[in-house]
Amino acid sequence: ASQCVGRVIRSKTDYGLMIFADSRYNRYDKRSKLPKWILQFLGEAYLNLSTDMALQHTRQFLRLMGQPIDQVALQSVLLTLDEVNAMNPAPAQTTTSAGQGGAMITETSSTTATL
Repeated sequence: ASQCVGRVIRSKTDYGLMIFADSRYNRYDKRSKLPKWILQFLGEAYLNLSTDMALQHTRQFLRLMGQPIDQVALQSVLLTLDEVNAMNPAPAQTTTSAGQGGAMITETSSTTATL
């Protein structure tokens, strides 16, 4: 179930509905196997709903999510390319050469070590 519902959300601007129509998800032992990011939205108020109540919640959710995206708020949660690059620095360049007397010298950035 976790893998299937994860396909609903692909980016921070995506939204979708996950409907667990199996009564087994009313049981805590079954729900507890779902990831935390799903469990945080699966409160008691959303368990064992009638079809009419499920449709009402669906309409309300789609009305809310169908509103235009606030670009200022969106920029506060998205990373810039510079921030992504800072989180994933390029690996250091390492060169190896033979030194005097056959000793191996390894250079990494500004550090030189003799083996």
